[in-house]
Amino acid sequence: MATTLITGGTVVSATGRAAADVLVDGEKIVAVLEPGSQLLGTDLTASVDTVVDASGKYVIPGGIDAHTHMELPFGGTNASDTFETGTRAAAHGGTTTIIDFAVQTYGQKVMDGLAAWHEKAAGECAIDYGFHQIIGGVDADSLAVMPKLVDEGITSFKLFMAYPGVFYSDDAQILKAMQVSADTGLLTMMHAENGPVIDVLAAQLAEAGKTDPYFHGIARAWEMEEEATHRAIMIARLTGAPLYVVHVSAKQAVEQLAAARDRGQNVFGETCPQYLYLSLEEQLGASSEEWGAFEGAKWVCSTPLRARAEGHQHAMWQGLRTNDLQMVSTDHCPFCMKGQKELGLGDFRKIPNGIGSVEHRMDLMYQGVVTGEITLERWVELTSTTPARMFGLYGQKGVIQPGADADIVVYDPNGHTSIGVNKTHHMNMDHSAWEGYEIDGHVDTVISRGKVVVDGDRYLGSKGDGRFVKRGLTQYLV
Repeated sequence: MATTLITGGTVVSATGRAAADVLVDGEKIVAVLEPGSQLLGTDLTASVDTVVDASGKYVIPGGIDAHTHMELPFGGTNASDTFETGTRAAAHGGTTTIIDFAVQTYGQKVMDGLAAWHEKAAGECAIDYGFHQIIGGVDADSLAVMPKLVDEGITSFKLFMAYPGVFYSDDAQILKAMQVSADTGLLTMMHAENGPVIDVLAAQLAEAGKTDPYFHGIARAWEMEEEATHRAIMIARLTGAPLYVVHVSAKQAVEQLAAARDRGQNVFGETCPQYLYLSLEEQLGASSEEWGAFEGAKWVCSTPLRARAEGHQHAMWQGLRTNDLQMVSTDHCPFCMKGQKELGLGDFRKIPNGIGSVEHRMDLMYQGVVTGEITLERWVELTSTTPARMFGLYGQKGVIQPGADADIVVYDPNGHTSIGVNKTHHMNMDHSAWEGYEIDGHVDTVISRGKVVVDGDRYLGSKGDGRFVKRGLTQYLV
């Protein structure tokens, strides 16, 4: 098997940093050594097949994006990134593993939905991938088959308190699913928004002629995120189920999570880059010659962007520092403006919800290191180590240590990355939510299971490099 030595860099983990060389044999890390060490009296630089010079750079475990939606059917169309294009873009951005969502819709068997996602992804991915399971119809059949997901290496499932008629589960269904979660160790993931109330608010706005994309965020008021988050926490407390709330955007929802965690409850939360950097005010002000006020559709996602003046973005960063939020994923669900987002021209309710960020998460979070929002070690913890622990991959992923998969990123803090469709953009989209963002750092080398897939700006991987990874139960419970 091919051997690789990464030399001269600073290895950064969730708990510290140190100058060290990393030796890779085949697909695994076999040693983390003092700089310039010899092994059995042999000069390693002369004996390995490949030497990667990481002088002046950080050596970190490959990023794990635990929330993506490749090829998701939504709003009368499909997410524009395939597993091939989406994972290639992820690799460019320093992400070496994604966890996507297999979908069971109303009336469909859970295992049939899972099989469909395996078919979509098999042989297409540039990096490793796993699945969560969306349970879109909680009934006796779904509840009976859910424990079998563990044998499939799928140890988390997602429910929706939003989207009536599409994915929505009522409180009784949530209770029953969480009872299965408590019995099996499956981790319940929750989209926490009060969907029925939101639908009424959205209809009232549309009837009043308020149809621009900005009103998507007005309809999905923060009160409905806080209320649903509280309700999910209470049902989880009643059942004893561990709960993971996805894409948290409202500071009041963070407060609910923090209070539950202070009681010792196994409750966790993620946020996304859009809720750290973007705001409802910027969406309101968005306009272009081509799209006019509809330009704001680029940033329509759910949960929505929140008002900067209300302090939501500050609260997200603070939650990440205090560990009231444990992770940053992307909720990568890309749609092009032409032919997709424009389905909602004249009615914000018909805009496919989603932002594409899988390529930029590692960079955007590193910028938080530069600006002092988080430490270097916390950057690694939020983007790699905790996702591995939360979703049963730690030891294989999320860490640079002997025996782990050789998923490694060499990151240059003295480099620079300009984000834009005609710059670093590799996602299958006709726009970027991050157009014009400048990052004080650069992904230089990306290694996925021992293979260099990105070198500088050159892509050296191919579809089929990635494999499906079976996951164990969560390793993050208190």
